[in-house]
Amino acid sequence: MQAASHALLRFTRRALPFSGPRAASAAALTAIAFAASAAAQTPPAAPAKVVQNTQCAAIKMCYCVNDEFLPLIEEKVKSLRAMIGTERAKGKAIGYFSVPLSTTAGGYFNVNAEVSAKAKERIEERFGKEQVWVLNPAMKEADLTAPSGARGGHGEYMLMWTRVLEGANALGEDFDFVYFAGPSDFAAFFGLTGKGDMDVLAKYYDERFEKDAALKREVERGRLSKSTFRNYYALRASVAFSNGAHDEWNIVRLINERRRADPKFGNAGQLPKLFDGKAVSAGEFENPINAGSPGACKLP
Repeated sequence: MQAASHALLRFTRRALPFSGPRAASAAALTAIAFAASAAAQTPPAAPAKVVQNTQCAAIKMCYCVNDEFLPLIEEKVKSLRAMIGTERAKGKAIGYFSVPLSTTAGGYFNVNAEVSAKAKERIEERFGKEQVWVLNPAMKEADLTAPSGARGGHGEYMLMWTRVLEGANALGEDFDFVYFAGPSDFAAFFGLTGKGDMDVLAKYYDERFEKDAALKREVERGRLSKSTFRNYYALRASVAFSNGAHDEWNIVRLINERRRADPKFGNAGQLPKLFDGKAVSAGEFENPINAGSPGACKLP
């Protein structure tokens, strides 16, 4: 760049025989043009490389996580544990609501988040609002958005929720039960009665599509349609079709495995699981299911 500047100066002196203000002005214009040309030829900076590494929770559940999110995850885990502690100090039993949230297979995030909020209210009303507090994973306080604007993916969210669920001692001591969403939780939201349910869902979709810009964008992107929306909420809406919920089922199973081996808990002190509002059987309780996440980072 220094050599180019000297060349420009020599060119300017030869090309501009006059002196005084006119020469200075012309030289300045030439310099600006040269700088603009050089800037135009400078290649744009390469985007920051995403660095991913395997991160494991105390119960040995591992995920491939973007390093940029690690400080944020640590901060969120701390704040969520504090939130739980505040409710625990009121003498309340603490529950966790496992629910499908992602826009996939016809499911729509915004609807799922609303279902989660309504289900939290309904569960608390069932047991008594003065007695129970349910952690809703769709609440804004659990959002993972990095300073760069990047949004957390499956690995980042599951690392956060695994650490929240396992607690400081990896025994799930911050929770008294985990409630896994089932068909009746979604049916209650949509007002499904078992008669003409798909008609109700089709009508709901049409009305929402007219006023929900985000839903329209998802449809334009090909991520869902009226038929996939209808079929999902009529036939699939439960944790059975959720990657995150599959992981959460296995997280609770591992926590209970550790509780059974701990003399302070044992069999009687395991963390209760409810599915669709009902306690699961002993066989279901202790069996693992297919993992929802790919686990550790794959070697190149």
